[in-house]
Amino acid sequence: MIKKCLTILCISMTLLMSCTVPQHDNENKNIDAASYVDPFIGTGGHGHTFPGATAPFGMIQLSPDTRMDSWDGCSGYHISDSIILGFSHTHLSGTGVNDYGDFRFMPTTGKRYLKSGYNENKGYKSSFRHETETARPGYYSVTLDDYDIKVELTSGERVAMHRYHFPETDNAHVILDMKESTLSSEQILDAYINILNDYTVTGFRRTKQWAQDQYLYFYAEFSKPFTGYGICNNGMKKNGYRHVEGDDIQAWFDFDTNDGEPVIIRIATSAVDIDGAKNNLKTELDTIGFDFDALASVTYNKWNEELNKIVVESDNEKDMTILYSSLYHCFIAPNLYSDADGRYRGNDFEIHQSDRPIYTVFSLWDTFRAQHPLLNIIQQKRNIDFINTFIDNYEKGGILPVWGLAANETFCMIGYHAIPVIADAYINGVTGFDTEKALEAMIHSAELDHFGLNCYKQYGYIPADCEGESVSKTLEYAYDDWCIAVMAEKMGKNDIADEYYKRAQYYKNLYDNETQFFRGRINGGFVTPFDPTQVNFMLTEANTWQYNFFVPQDINGHIALMGGDAAYEKKLTELFSTSSEMTGRQQADITGLIGQYAHGNEPSHHMAYLFNFLGKPTMTQKLIHKIMDELYSDKPDGLCGNEDCGQMSAWYVMSAMGFYPVTPASGYYVIGVPHFKKMTVNLENGNSLVITADNLSRENRFIESVRLNGKKLKRSYIYFDEIMNGGTLEFIMTNQRDTQWATRKQDCPTINIKGDDIITSPVISVPAYVFYDALVVAISHHDSTVAVRYTIDGSEPTTESTLYTTPIIIDKTTDVKAVAVKNGITSKVSLGSFKKIPAGRTIFIENPYNNQYEAGGDIALIDLQRGSNNFRTGTWQGYYGVDVIVTVDLGEEQELHRLAGSFLQDQNSWIFMPSKVEYFISDNGKHFKSVGSVKNNVPTETDGGITKEFELRKDMKARYVKMIAKNIKTCPDWHPGAGEKAWIFCDEFIIE
Repeated sequence: MIKKCLTILCISMTLLMSCTVPQHDNENKNIDAASYVDPFIGTGGHGHTFPGATAPFGMIQLSPDTRMDSWDGCSGYHISDSIILGFSHTHLSGTGVNDYGDFRFMPTTGKRYLKSGYNENKGYKSSFRHETETARPGYYSVTLDDYDIKVELTSGERVAMHRYHFPETDNAHVILDMKESTLSSEQILDAYINILNDYTVTGFRRTKQWAQDQYLYFYAEFSKPFTGYGICNNGMKKNGYRHVEGDDIQAWFDFDTNDGEPVIIRIATSAVDIDGAKNNLKTELDTIGFDFDALASVTYNKWNEELNKIVVESDNEKDMTILYSSLYHCFIAPNLYSDADGRYRGNDFEIHQSDRPIYTVFSLWDTFRAQHPLLNIIQQKRNIDFINTFIDNYEKGGILPVWGLAANETFCMIGYHAIPVIADAYINGVTGFDTEKALEAMIHSAELDHFGLNCYKQYGYIPADCEGESVSKTLEYAYDDWCIAVMAEKMGKNDIADEYYKRAQYYKNLYDNETQFFRGRINGGFVTPFDPTQVNFMLTEANTWQYNFFVPQDINGHIALMGGDAAYEKKLTELFSTSSEMTGRQQADITGLIGQYAHGNEPSHHMAYLFNFLGKPTMTQKLIHKIMDELYSDKPDGLCGNEDCGQMSAWYVMSAMGFYPVTPASGYYVIGVPHFKKMTVNLENGNSLVITADNLSRENRFIESVRLNGKKLKRSYIYFDEIMNGGTLEFIMTNQRDTQWATRKQDCPTINIKGDDIITSPVISVPAYVFYDALVVAISHHDSTVAVRYTIDGSEPTTESTLYTTPIIIDKTTDVKAVAVKNGITSKVSLGSFKKIPAGRTIFIENPYNNQYEAGGDIALIDLQRGSNNFRTGTWQGYYGVDVIVTVDLGEEQELHRLAGSFLQDQNSWIFMPSKVEYFISDNGKHFKSVGSVKNNVPTETDGGITKEFELRKDMKARYVKMIAKNIKTCPDWHPGAGEKAWIFCDEFIIE
């Protein structure tokens, strides 16, 4: 059993519980909330958390590393492991992407190894047993069985301490590995180590991985002088050396130790320089010295201070553990990034000074949903610091963060979701940042032309062949645009508000009235065939079901689109009740399924609350109970998906409070159902909100009535100001599901987009995008009262263009452009480009392409349509682990001068160029002769979406032409997918 600290377990440590929060009518008293935290929750399954020591929102995360190059071990640790490689100082909490793992220390005895023993290699490592592990907030310990060393770790805001209890030996070592991290493919751009004397070491790493250019320095002091030391540089051991620069550095420090004698290391880090790290250590540890227990006590008390922002009274220890472990995870990230002296590395990589703390690690696609709205209630000062960091990122780096990491913008995930965090604070009256500069930055993000925004602005949606994840991006951009609109409106900037309220309606252009789903569009029409359970690259880590109710800015508008409450309720109910089977590509993030609802990934998180908008709050209550009971637990696999820097846990915390931010920046929270009989929320303004649930039990789980400060609350939502005013929120619970509370229309939450409705663009439908002779083109619109106008001569359609009445027949390559017109308002232009191709060509494909990347079928390779450098647009044909072998019958012998295959490489997605492409010709289709081959000259390491034509110019005559593109078969040894099958992506076999 893992040792979980339910009471304070500190040997030789006195916990000074002196931190208090304001008392209110003597009802609220601090509890030892930290004792309920189990840092091992989330370290199993796909939770991706780490169990090590960190302070609230701290700079350092000192934790054991048990594996590398593993998605499920991207935090450096997984509960299923039994080998420890060492203890490093930076870790990510539940991100699903590997990075960090800086400055790995490992105590050993006996023969000294300087290289990691990972993957059965001889080297430093040790077996361990989970029953020797202990973890609590700010503290971690384990016994290294191979060396009989007890390791203890603790941390502060910018500092950490290691305490190693060695056996009696004259052969004790501490290994410092400056190369190893969570990924073997991480590039060391620069590194050095300085051994200043027999107890002080400094060092620096500049690395490239997820963060493309990360700087980190450290300053460390040992409590016991070394008896010997040395440095290894690229395998060359240099005993007694004090300074080395390079990209493969290890150092060793030797000791003579008595049995149980501790060797303590105190260390601080900085992204600025060594002096910054040294000052961080002095600032935080000057009075503590090497007193490990004192630092552990200080950090434990800090955790208790933060965790007591929510005080729960319950006799259910399991639920208390889940709640406080969730709150703990909510307070791990973002991470402090500025030094104690106010210096920090900006997103321009220059050093700046700030009078307020600067942070990093912003997983905003996840955390805008519940994490930041929660912090807006109980961590307002920090949330303001986060927003000011956003603005600083814009000023120094030119853009608000999308996924900010160590002064780098990774552009991981989609949307511009710093915007709802800013808008949510502003709409709720949380100030302390430059609103004019914030709005400027928000508009800047929305007006860029990257990631499909150019197409989004042009067409009112993102076509599938313009940008990958086109459906998800359209829906999320529309919500972000609404956030700009509501903030601009409150600031009195109505022209800006009007523009972005229109953009907030662009989601409507993807709505298919027949299927009642949001669907990808291409060439002016919907992508076919359509399967809402299919996971494909038109969506972000989801299928269509899991995005079908993401319209938080216009829920009532979406209800109307679907045909009203009854139709919406039927579809929403089906989401939770239909089969959980999915088709399409494998996506490990889609977990925690109830029907097609996927709680393990963020797009679904608000959907259980949507029944309130229909006057069916008991349906919401039933689902909330089911999710909390079945998809969260107090075990290591107690999270059904990635923690994602607090979002998975924030959902639980907010739902346990009894309300949830379905639409951040709306000013209200939708009421779900309380999970505890009593919870007190301590607010920074000095008020407290006491939430009670009378008669709550396993049977009484439905709301009969609600009172806010003694007055009946008939509506199923609560305003932000009502929460911040404090007082009492009383729920009376019942076992009756037919309760009438909040079932009337006037008591339901509503959210509509202000202003005039946009006219959605018409839908162009064709049997194929290429044709031999003629093509029938149909144009439709779900609103029968609009007039559709079109052109086929290349001109832009206007209100005076040809009125569409019957299908159009075209017999040459044509661009069909159409608009819908109503009451003088014109839609965005729908564009369909249809190409006439030479008749008589047929194609035979020997090795089948993967059905996830079929690009329109066999004809895709001879349709004269070319793919972009983004394979996610659906225009590339993908072959997994096999050669591309295709034969084209030209119908008759022809003179040929040029053969070429067009291929794409995106090594981060395991797609590589063929090693070579060889061409063959035949006059009968049976006997082929080679006419030449072209070898690849694109290195497999080259990043990005790269396209290349393997061109052969030669005069020849043939009827049949064959192309064989040789797959490299497996990913290279250096690659994270080493040994796994490699992809080839082809989009055209050019025969001229």
